Amino acid sequence: MNAKLNALLANLAVEYHKLQNQHWYVSGPDFFQAHAQLESLYDGLLPAVDDVAELILTLGGRPIASLAEVLQQATIAERADEPLSSADAFANVRSDYQALLDQVTAIKEAADAESNHLVSAKMDEYVASLSKTLWMLRQQAA
Repeated sequence: MNAKLNALLANLAVEYHKLQNQHWYVSGPDFFQAHAQLESLYDGLLPAVDDVAELILTLGGRPIASLAEVLQQATIAERADEPLSSADAFANVRSDYQALLDQVTAIKEAADAESNHLVSAKMDEYVASLSKTLWMLRQQAA
């Protein structure tokens, strides 16, 4: 379970910084709305980084803490420091959040198989939160 949670920790950390990157580089006629929404998303994601690290510690594991290790384990890719439209930014977010949802769902299933209620309950929170955010992002794109 420690390896699965560290992989999630890596992806959450990369996604947090990727959201900041897009917040800084978003441009276009809807800049003010997109800029604010991307900031809200990364502000909302940051507590999960700490929660997952502390969950790993609670389980007796060791959370990854170096950027080199984060980048080695992450499956969510960083993005270049380049301007992008809000449509592209939110398409990136939808794709990344779907990957995070898939990952937390798999961790929940593994935790349930191990009767690890602590991890299962935490993943339930993330499934609910990511699902709601994805629904809102899909509505925005419609």
